[in-house]
Amino acid sequence: MKEAVDIGRNPSAEPDLQDLMGSVARGDQQAFASLYDAVSGPVLGIVRRVLRDQAQSEEVAQEVLVEVWRTAARYRSDRGTVINWVLTLAHQRAVDRVRSVEASTAREHRAALLERTPEYDEVIEQVEARLEREQVRRCMRTLTELQRQSVTLAYYRGLTYREVAELLALPLGTVKTRLRDGLIRLRDCLGVTA
Repeated sequence: MKEAVDIGRNPSAEPDLQDLMGSVARGDQQAFASLYDAVSGPVLGIVRRVLRDQAQSEEVAQEVLVEVWRTAARYRSDRGTVINWVLTLAHQRAVDRVRSVEASTAREHRAALLERTPEYDEVIEQVEARLEREQVRRCMRTLTELQRQSVTLAYYRGLTYREVAELLALPLGTVKTRLRDGLIRLRDCLGVTA
């Protein structure tokens, strides 16, 4: 019965990987091809366990193996085996990808919320408008009946002074005086400075 070979635990396979890593560090492309064949499966496996997406896993595994080629000289045998070093790189890169995707999703979510958020606070605007209307109504109640009628017709219904005078059957001068007096009283009541 044949035993399964575990690259990470087989002492006879480890020196081969160390020799390959030394050659890769010196730029030996053939040695890298052999190292690639030996570690690409475990790298893809660990990345796939973290990412759970086949396409992204393949992309990240490829990035890891390119990083192994570029940084082979950084490998130190006194800190661990070649396979452990490569798999640590793979795990770190996969976790980085997860964090990057999560951050990107969060940014997109915030951007979508900002697009839906009005430039001003509608509730505040509505409350302020309601308070202003209430204050105007309160101040309108302080006017005489003729002043209130004149202001309502001229400013809320949009009639001219002459039309107000005709509607109330009053001389134009009287309407102008009542409007002026009513507006002064409203200004004072509302606290508007001239």
